[in-house]
Amino acid sequence: MAAGAPRVFVSHLSGIAVFDPNGDQVGRVRDVVVMLRVGGRPPRVLGMVVEVVGRRRIFLPMTRVTGVESGQVITTGVLNMRRFEQRPTETLVLGELLDRRVRLVDPDAQARPPADAKNGGSGTGGTDGTQGDRTGDGEPEGEEVTVLDVAMVQLPARRDWEIDKVFVRRGKAGALRRKGETLTVDWSAVTGFRLAEEGQGAENLVATFEQLRAADLANVLHHLSPKRRGEVAAALDDDRLADVLEELPDDDQVEILSKLKEERAADVLEAMDPDDAADLLAELPQDEQERLLALMQPQDAAGVRRLLSYEERTAGGLMTTEPIVLRPDATVADALARIRNPDLSPALAAQVYVTRPPEETPTGKYLGLVHFQRLLRDPPFTLLGSIVDTDLQPLTPETALPSVTSFLATYNMISAPVVDASGSLLGAVTVDDVLDHLLPEDWRETDLHGAMGGQGAESAEDREDRDGRDDGDDGDGRDDDEAARGPMEAADGS
Repeated sequence: MAAGAPRVFVSHLSGIAVFDPNGDQVGRVRDVVVMLRVGGRPPRVLGMVVEVVGRRRIFLPMTRVTGVESGQVITTGVLNMRRFEQRPTETLVLGELLDRRVRLVDPDAQARPPADAKNGGSGTGGTDGTQGDRTGDGEPEGEEVTVLDVAMVQLPARRDWEIDKVFVRRGKAGALRRKGETLTVDWSAVTGFRLAEEGQGAENLVATFEQLRAADLANVLHHLSPKRRGEVAAALDDDRLADVLEELPDDDQVEILSKLKEERAADVLEAMDPDDAADLLAELPQDEQERLLALMQPQDAAGVRRLLSYEERTAGGLMTTEPIVLRPDATVADALARIRNPDLSPALAAQVYVTRPPEETPTGKYLGLVHFQRLLRDPPFTLLGSIVDTDLQPLTPETALPSVTSFLATYNMISAPVVDASGSLLGAVTVDDVLDHLLPEDWRETDLHGAMGGQGAESAEDREDRDGRDDGDDGDGRDDDEAARGPMEAADGS
């Protein structure tokens, strides 16, 4: 490698912005695609997975990258908007290499980590490529270490990149492994990336995506393999996993929940919004529903059971049982303190519901609601009972979805109270729950309609080219880039 050649630790690329030559942002980096090779040869970096508008993930070839510096990636400005689909000969660095347990077979090739590697980390298990000697029983020789990060370097006088360094931690896997010594070694100094690994950790991968919103992390999980998805879910804490599950398609939710121990699955369901927990439980067999409900705290389980008793596309089936509820003698200051809770969704924080004691659903008699804009206009000592809006008639739990939608649209509301025949507040329907049921069932797995204009829509010709792996010229120079990912590289050692 020539002196001064740029080296970048891949975990530092996660989430950084991608710009065209004019300085316009076109997306953010979500992963790096490499091709592993035999004989101890460093993997070739094929390109990056970039998330553009509408959460579409596209492939950005390294031949289209003109700069990786100052926390940003600069491209030539030519992008193919076809959806990225991983090929069998390709490996995702963040998704598959980090957190792997590999063998250090060449101690002489190790070195203390440079300053920019000490905070590097993320990872997950790949199955694509190994090197080094093995013992007679088929196991690789050397000390077992955990991959925290890898570094890629640009080859001299070329736009090609390859993985040349591995940042590892010594010590056994487990809770205490963070205390182990860390070091950076040459790629040729480790072996075991081709071996299948069970129980691979995910702590470093989770750390890499720590700053992502729940919806964006859900998108990352959706594109991982089922094995890796389960490992990442196991590494998330209950609250974070609950937030992510609420943003995943039903199939992914059920798959992840089924891989958790029942006690932890119950804890995660408790951390979810009751309506989302009920929707997830409704996808499970009846006996499994009952087992999980029995493991939940009685108060949490009671709210979910009530929601399960209503038809899905009614106000009762759509509502949450945990809106903001206050008594009429509470003050504006009390209400503002409640809506400042950062754990509340914007829809639930938009208004408070006023009932007679007790202040819990489904027992308090509903009196009316106060929108947060009214709270901002009145003095803090004002009693809610004096400003409550009683003009709007609440919904009944049997109100059908079309009527709920019409109610919200007619009165420009983003949430609405649901009250039973005796006048007790049961919960509130929010506009986000209504949208979930109005959009197509697979809306979480598709692009936002119209968000990308012509770029976001994939034509039948694009699909044919993509599915057929047509590497011909498509008018933007993609032929060379596709060829770089084609079968010829497989013969090179994958």
